[in-house]
Amino acid sequence: MTQTYALLLRGINVSGHRKVPMPELRSVLEGLGHQDVRTYLQSGNAVFTTGRGADGDALTDAIEQAIEDHFGFRVDCLVRDADYLASVAEDCPFPAAELEGKQLHALYLSGPADPERFAAIDREAFAPEDFALGDRVVYLYVPEGLGRSKLADALTRAKVVKGLVVTARNWNTVVKLVEMTRGD
Repeated sequence: MTQTYALLLRGINVSGHRKVPMPELRSVLEGLGHQDVRTYLQSGNAVFTTGRGADGDALTDAIEQAIEDHFGFRVDCLVRDADYLASVAEDCPFPAAELEGKQLHALYLSGPADPERFAAIDREAFAPEDFALGDRVVYLYVPEGLGRSKLADALTRAKVVKGLVVTARNWNTVVKLVEMTRGD
């Protein structure tokens, strides 16, 4: 039996830095014994299958090491299974179907979205932007897009997310990864 996972890489292929070509990433994952490896976009999204019951943290560690060995630099990664990705989409507190993909983002976290971390953020000061916490995810509503968002900056400040890996995906990518991990 196998299980399908998504791999989310943080901070690659941005402005020509930390280049990770997707064909090479697929080869690295296949070299680790993963099957049905597919990538989505150039921003570090991959889907693969591997033995059921594989530990997400162990998968993450092995992939991060393999990427460093192959490309010569460290890349923070998150590995999430198909059920988790589907639950993130289903549990979204914002009206995702009514919004453009650029207006809604999921900030995936390596650990819990502890409310205490985000308590000092004055939500009203950022209106109409808003956020909500989920299971290792922060849902971020940004009507003008992520590039202009002051709330996104506040949510990802080092003191707020200290010790966590954080990587953002727009809602179009969230939905596509759910489809890809389900085999759609």
